[in-house]
Amino acid sequence: MKFLVTGAAGFIGFHLSRRLLAMGHPVTGLDNLNAYYSVELKKDRLAILRKEPGFSFAQLDLADKPAIDALFAAQGFTHVVNLAAQAGVRHSITHPMDYVSSNIVGFTHVLEACRHNQVAHLVFASSSSVYGLNQTMPFSVHDNVDHPISLYAASKKSNELTAHAYSYLYGLPCTGLRFFTVYGPWGRPDMALFLFTKAILEDKPITVFNNGKMQRDFTYIDDIVEGIVRVALRTPVANPDWDGRNPDPSSSKGPYRLYNIGNNSIVELQHYIEVIEKNLGKEAQKIYLPLQPGDVPATVANVDDLARDVGFRPATSIETGIERFIQWYREYYRA
Repeated sequence: MKFLVTGAAGFIGFHLSRRLLAMGHPVTGLDNLNAYYSVELKKDRLAILRKEPGFSFAQLDLADKPAIDALFAAQGFTHVVNLAAQAGVRHSITHPMDYVSSNIVGFTHVLEACRHNQVAHLVFASSSSVYGLNQTMPFSVHDNVDHPISLYAASKKSNELTAHAYSYLYGLPCTGLRFFTVYGPWGRPDMALFLFTKAILEDKPITVFNNGKMQRDFTYIDDIVEGIVRVALRTPVANPDWDGRNPDPSSSKGPYRLYNIGNNSIVELQHYIEVIEKNLGKEAQKIYLPLQPGDVPATVANVDDLARDVGFRPATSIETGIERFIQWYREYYRA
């Protein structure tokens, strides 16, 4: 198999590329190395990938359609994993056009290139944020998700809808993965674990939203990668039982599937902070603030479909995951 991983210098893309290379699959990594967060961190991830046999890199922007078309035509990818996107729920509230260009226009360019170059399977990143105002717990891929509460979530919902149209119209096998709060070594500096660790070590206060009542389904990076790989190797087919009178959002008359990838467990933010404090041997100074626009108070994933179809349930505890992250953080930053 010959993989294209977009967003390869990003957190998930870096780990996925390493895993695919270790399995013996050639990987082309694509990234625009934008400055939403530390470009140096991205370059350091990329430097590790460049040492691996079978890896090549293309610094491109998904919005550049001629360049994307040329790359696909030249490389003959069999599988594409689209992880490139403008990230950040809160950033999307103040910079919505960033999300239109990357997450909507760019993703459509990927779909077009897959369609015209006989890609066998497109796997793309969606997000737990698409559940929006839905309060049925745990979140299920069979639920309706028509009420997103951030521009980021709306862009991810758009990806799911557009991929479905391509799957149905052109027979392009597409699988969307709704990730639930991913964390771990080499993680993003704008995420809570990174922000909290840095602030505590520097004796600075941390900001705790929703007055500490936030609940999240934290999912360790190795579990995310395992889920992606298993799904990528399972090409979706049309659901013969799909009924337009009772439409199931997770499947289709076309070769299309949606899965949650989450730990299937709720963790209180307060407990999350306590585990960080324990690993650092320092107590955090906390500033409590209300729920922020675009945030949902709780997330938890129903992963029954993932377990049924690919035989995998994420299970890494936050105690294990946070310990591994902090070990990496101290080594990387010499903290």
